[in-house]
Amino acid sequence: MINGKNKKVICFGEVLWDILPTGKKPGGAPMNVAYHLNRLGIHSTVISRMGNDKEGEKLISFLDHIGIPIAFVQIDHEHQTSKVIANIGDDNEVNYDIVAPVAWDFIKYEDSFSALLLESDVLVYGSLVARNETSRNTLLKLLDKAKYRLFDINLRAPYYTPDTIDTLLKKADAVKLNIHELAEVSSWLGNRSGNEYTGIGMLQDHYGLQEIIVTKGAQGASFYTPLSRHDYPAVPVQVKDTVGSGDSFLAAFLAQKLRGQTRENMLEFATTLSAYVTTQSGACPPYSQTDLNRFVWEKYLEINHWK
Repeated sequence: MINGKNKKVICFGEVLWDILPTGKKPGGAPMNVAYHLNRLGIHSTVISRMGNDKEGEKLISFLDHIGIPIAFVQIDHEHQTSKVIANIGDDNEVNYDIVAPVAWDFIKYEDSFSALLLESDVLVYGSLVARNETSRNTLLKLLDKAKYRLFDINLRAPYYTPDTIDTLLKKADAVKLNIHELAEVSSWLGNRSGNEYTGIGMLQDHYGLQEIIVTKGAQGASFYTPLSRHDYPAVPVQVKDTVGSGDSFLAAFLAQKLRGQTRENMLEFATTLSAYVTTQSGACPPYSQTDLNRFVWEKYLEINHWK
């Protein structure tokens, strides 16, 4: 169990522009997680790669402006900065049109990463960045040296294979995935029923995972260890969009974990921040602790019919 203060996190992978119906916003799961960790007072660094273009310059300027170090963001002179078209359906589910190849497909390992890993407590990574051999090999080198490895599965068809996910799961200390991803990944191990608890047991048995976080939309979220299970209900909100809500959940959960909070507190805070983000536009809305406190109080009043 990670505990204590002054912890540092590395987020490895894609930084990009989300093209939303409401406009263009910075995004990419690793960057979103780093953004929220920094908002919550946890130092986080992004390892990524951008094109030598205006879109890349704007993203680097954004990272610098919000306090995320840019020293480990590489510049690619052959491939463009990534853009993703996010299509939001009637059920508020988001589908992504992800162009390939782009700059973050070619993140190269640097000797400076070794020193960064030594002073960092957690490496957060996903599966999308592993679609290309160059970035995948860099990630595997990082995973071999990281102290604690948190895998946000984040499946994006068609950019993954069972073999790649298997490799990345074998490296993980903890895993975060949504209920649909759990059903799919556990089906590769023989879980034909799609049952949540059967799937969790299979992942624990096959990979020796000590911590599994499952997000379930309107059904809330659950946290599993080999000896316990903790559940927390969803916070009812008027959803604006769900872009990046899972990333804010992961960041909030990890921030509380790094501060040594209880498992119930981790889930409660993660669910609350995720709900707040869905009421805003884009994955990285500006907010303060005061905003979150007001949101929690308003939800309390609504639930108790005092408003």
